[in-house]
Amino acid sequence: MTKISLATAIAAVSFGMTQAQAAEYNFTFAHVLIEDTPNAQAALRFKEEVEEKSNGQISIEVLPAAQVGGDVEIIEQIQMGLVDIGIPPTATLGNFEPRMQILDLPFLLSDYETMVTVLDGEVGREILDTLEDDNMHAFNFWGAGFRHMTNNIRPIETPEDLEDIRMRTMQAPVIISTYENFDANATAMAFTEVYNGLQQGVVEGQENPLANIYTMRFHEVQDYLSLTNHAYHAYATVMNKQSWESLPEDLQKVMVEAFDNGRETSRELTRQQEDKILENIKGDIQINEITEEARSAFIEASIPVYKEYEDIVTPELLKKTTDAAGIEY
Repeated sequence: MTKISLATAIAAVSFGMTQAQAAEYNFTFAHVLIEDTPNAQAALRFKEEVEEKSNGQISIEVLPAAQVGGDVEIIEQIQMGLVDIGIPPTATLGNFEPRMQILDLPFLLSDYETMVTVLDGEVGREILDTLEDDNMHAFNFWGAGFRHMTNNIRPIETPEDLEDIRMRTMQAPVIISTYENFDANATAMAFTEVYNGLQQGVVEGQENPLANIYTMRFHEVQDYLSLTNHAYHAYATVMNKQSWESLPEDLQKVMVEAFDNGRETSRELTRQQEDKILENIKGDIQINEITEEARSAFIEASIPVYKEYEDIVTPELLKKTTDAAGIEY
């Protein structure tokens, strides 16, 4: 388990339970996204549904835009009970629970239908349950769509095109390994620092789903967008275990239903936005799609990453997940 810094604890106390104590249960819900992104909107709808259907017994204070820190800090605070709820990316959760990294193996989830089969099925539930040992109860997977690559050097059409490009990644070992395997220079950087990093040339490229690229205005400081669809950007909805267990069964049911509705909201809003985003940014950035032949080359080039992480995520879980996804490695 990752150690928790004093600064993290102080930040959580500063931004913690600030709302009036009118409700019987007062929970904080922290995330790093700005409020007009699909998942931030889903968080607000989650809050409204829980408060309404619990008849005011539960109050949710949503803290967006990294108010209490980045994803790593939010996860630490959830473990401590200083924040109650979060939607951290699965890749970042891999720093705390290694098996969670399986969902960010490159080209594992090839399309929307495969994503739903894996994340919402038995395999997804097994992956979520690994977080119980980290003092978190997990509900389901929200999502911001498939991740794509942007950069200022060249269009990415083959794995070789990534060579020597300084690519910003999440603070996630499996993603760093992926780009190193493609001979890029992987640089971990907090989400809130990416725009400045790209603008100042600290990094030359990055990967994100379209909603994040657009709302964070990365297209303004990048020349090329390559629609690689190389990984699904999943958020695990998690709650401090003690906070979850403090609820009676009827209110737990309210929370579960609201998380499920939030999942559908996050995915539907994401899909609705993507075509509009591409239309809006096409004048600012050159957009290319990779061919099926190139995709096969990327998958072939990704096999060493699967081999590297086989023992980390466990061979048994890797086989279950690849079987569910319909791929061989």
